[in-house]
Amino acid sequence: MTKDQGLFHEIPCLTERSSTISGKELQKKVFKGADKRIIGLYLQKFIQYNSELFSFLGIEAKIEGSDLNASIFFKTSEFIGTIPLRAPDTGKQIGDFVVSPRFTGTNRFEEYVEILDLLGDEISPEFIESLPLASKRAFRPPLYLEAIKFISALEKLAKQHWRKFDNKEIQSYQPSGQVNWNKYANHSFKVEQRLVYPTRKNLLSEFHSEFSEIRYVYDLCKSELLSSNTPISIRTPISKRISFLDERLYFHKPKITSKIQIKNADGVTIKEAKQIANRILNFNLIDGTAWRVDFADVFEKFIQYIFKEVAKSIGGKFNPNLKIYSNTKKRFQWSLNNLEPDGVLLKDDQVMFIDAKYKSHLYNKFDQNENLKEEHRKDLHQILAYSSFNNVNQKVGFLCYPSNKLEVSHIDYSFSQMNFSNRVVMVGVPFKKEAIQKAKEALIEEFEKIASAYPFPT
Repeated sequence: MTKDQGLFHEIPCLTERSSTISGKELQKKVFKGADKRIIGLYLQKFIQYNSELFSFLGIEAKIEGSDLNASIFFKTSEFIGTIPLRAPDTGKQIGDFVVSPRFTGTNRFEEYVEILDLLGDEISPEFIESLPLASKRAFRPPLYLEAIKFISALEKLAKQHWRKFDNKEIQSYQPSGQVNWNKYANHSFKVEQRLVYPTRKNLLSEFHSEFSEIRYVYDLCKSELLSSNTPISIRTPISKRISFLDERLYFHKPKITSKIQIKNADGVTIKEAKQIANRILNFNLIDGTAWRVDFADVFEKFIQYIFKEVAKSIGGKFNPNLKIYSNTKKRFQWSLNNLEPDGVLLKDDQVMFIDAKYKSHLYNKFDQNENLKEEHRKDLHQILAYSSFNNVNQKVGFLCYPSNKLEVSHIDYSFSQMNFSNRVVMVGVPFKKEAIQKAKEALIEEFEKIASAYPFPT
């Protein structure tokens, strides 16, 4: 708990059990109005007061011990983010709870941005209404996150011919159109101005006011991305893209604005650029509220990217998010319309299903935890269910978890009476851009082993 930063507690995502914080320590530093003899009751109130925000960030708060010896610990999920907390004794704000990525870099978002840039995708933080963050801007998504998204959107926009009619006053030598006769009367006494008519006309052009507002936001993004606020590993590659946009927007003059109007007639690319631009314009106007990012979605796309690269190397085909539809006409309210594995890899007569789970199992390999066992059982049943759609006797599926190091292991199940077998290949992948090449090589080696051993002995 560092009060100077407005921070109550910080732990990484996918933590099964954080270090415990004693009730006595909290009473001394934070819950100063609480009665230490019944600190356990105050810890329960603390959880109740903040239950909605704990739920939003996927945090489970648990109490152990009672009365004077009560303490609290936390379990985190796939979400990262920040929430403001209130004290149980006064109801006042006491600091922010931060769930950080499991990255080792000095900048908590640096590797995250590198991965998203590689995937060519964007995942925006989700915000909800709450008290302003006590940490102000220290623990909210940095501006360069949105700036990179804006650069990507602007690159798409720059390839289009975004023209609009702009009503401008021009000097015409014929009195046609909407002539400003009052202005003409004031200047026509000059001989050289007698045949010059100030006329307003609608001109179709790229140089319209909305593009000028976009140019203004681009200048803000450029300044942020080339500043020391942006990590060097992101700043260097983005500078080449900025050089291209500098040339493309050279003749567009910036127009200062606080909000860009989004219109129904705007195309998808234009609307996307305007939405990101407005988020950037609002960035410095607010101190921030509770926010989160779902890393499960990012990890799924990360694994899909690796298997797509593997498929290219082995001459196979990879289908991400293949939907397997139900043909049942009579459905219950809770029935599933379809199943959706994260990917299917096809090579010759082999069909292999892939499922990515952003869970903490390989970070807690030797933990005697019933919840871990139950979650793994669900994951195992899911990949086995997907594999059942392969009509061969020897089936293969891949179950991928995040891990501190690259690792590949097998779980083999066989039903010898019917000559059926099912192999689940467990793959642990470090969630880092630099791990992709090694993961690709390990998976190619695994596929070669599968091909040579196919069909498996039962």
